[in-house]
Amino acid sequence: MVKPLIISDKNKKSLKIKSFLLNRIKTISKLKPQFTIVIGGDGFMLQTLKKNKNSSKLFYGINSGNYGFLMNKFSVKNTIKNLSKAKMIIISPLEMRVRNKKGLIKKTLAINEVSVLRQSRQAASLSIKVGSKLIIKELVSDGVLVSTPAGSTAYNLSVHGPILSLNSKKLSIAPISAFRPRKWRGKIVSEKSSIIIKNLNPFKRPISAVADNIEFRNAKSIFIKTNNKIKFNLLYDKNRSLQKKIKLEQIRKETF
Repeated sequence: MVKPLIISDKNKKSLKIKSFLLNRIKTISKLKPQFTIVIGGDGFMLQTLKKNKNSSKLFYGINSGNYGFLMNKFSVKNTIKNLSKAKMIIISPLEMRVRNKKGLIKKTLAINEVSVLRQSRQAASLSIKVGSKLIIKELVSDGVLVSTPAGSTAYNLSVHGPILSLNSKKLSIAPISAFRPRKWRGKIVSEKSSIIIKNLNPFKRPISAVADNIEFRNAKSIFIKTNNKIKFNLLYDKNRSLQKKIKLEQIRKETF
């Protein structure tokens, strides 16, 4: 018998769900050690995962935010039953290393995406290399986004990047409001690729680099690569896996 650890955001809805679970869950059989329930939205889940990047914990998310793509739906009737039947998927994050205009280097992880964004009213001027190959000599745009499969339905989809299946072993590189070359729609590359984005005019056209929700400003160069040494173990309800959510997004039709 295992007592699950429950972590929640501080909003009223999260605390209410936590209180319900604490009152109903004494112990749950069939749970593996290191089982952790995370109550909140996608942002809170991303924050929790990064704090536990060196652990082998299993994370079951319960959504109390808006969309909650990385989370499971809360149900008074079914959540406790679903906990013991949840299926696991394993994802690895991107590692972002940023050198700023002063030569200082900072690094962090991105589970969804790295977004490189203009920092002023002027468009960014960027070059992009994949491995040793220069794929864009100069991209004039609002920025560029590098997405994992897990994050391909988030900001990446909003900038018309492709949706990637979890087992694709690919990353998406998508421009944000490209001005030149206007017709460039981005590129899908191997998850083994190292991606280098350089600011061609860092003093006149400053940019920031954002890993999920962590921002570094005045970036001069950004190095991005999947860190396969870090693995996050996420748990999903049997019929609502992350893979199924991604497939549903691929066929979803928007109504206006």
